[in-house]
Amino acid sequence: MPQRAESLVVDTHCHLDVCASPEHELLERARAVGVTRLATVGTDEPGIERALAAARDHDDVVAIVGRHPHETGGFDEGDLERIEAAAAEPEARAIGESGLDYYRDHAPREDQRRAFGAHIELAARLGMPLVVHTRAAEDDTFALLRERAAALTVVLHCFSAPDRLEECVEHGWLCSFAGNVTYPSATELQSAAREVPDNLLLVETDSPYLAPQPVRGQSNEPANVVATAQAVAALRGVGYEQLEATLEANAARVFGW
Repeated sequence: MPQRAESLVVDTHCHLDVCASPEHELLERARAVGVTRLATVGTDEPGIERALAAARDHDDVVAIVGRHPHETGGFDEGDLERIEAAAAEPEARAIGESGLDYYRDHAPREDQRRAFGAHIELAARLGMPLVVHTRAAEDDTFALLRERAAALTVVLHCFSAPDRLEECVEHGWLCSFAGNVTYPSATELQSAAREVPDNLLLVETDSPYLAPQPVRGQSNEPANVVATAQAVAALRGVGYEQLEATLEANAARVFGW
């Protein structure tokens, strides 16, 4: 388990409902190392309900609600209406994670694109941030964002497009770095973490996935965001406390906490 950081930290993207440990244990361990707030993500209809329930039960938890691209097969108006109803709850602070995943192709690509477009339009209509998942689909993902999301606050969750950082900065899209930025081989991602402007930087765990290097290969959890934040601070040549002030300000601006 990470040692308590010299300052506090936030985890802007995790999946409490699919982590290995019970929710209350995850939160206890996160709080013990200085995690003050976290956002848990519902990626399908049952997951949305679990994310909202966690946020209702804990003052330091907020929910992100939407349909993961893997879960968009047959996506229709009824699905969108249920997401909109969930987004109306006070615990919901963003729409997502939505986007395109051509690596796994668990849903037809046309369904993914239709659902992603619907999420973008919903976020615009509600004035909410949009949390984006993209894997092996950056051309289509970025094209849809350029065409339809100009007025939105966009968070590129688990940022994985270092070769397109300039475009992200141009459009003001936030880049959220997960545990894979700590991997020795992730040199291009580390360069992006150094270069992204302060106001567009976030960190996350994406728990239970992508555990940072000190616990790589284990099930990830929100407490491990400390290791990722420490690594990003070192990459940027700043103290942990300075980095966390930046992260907290950005997260508060995006999620309204």
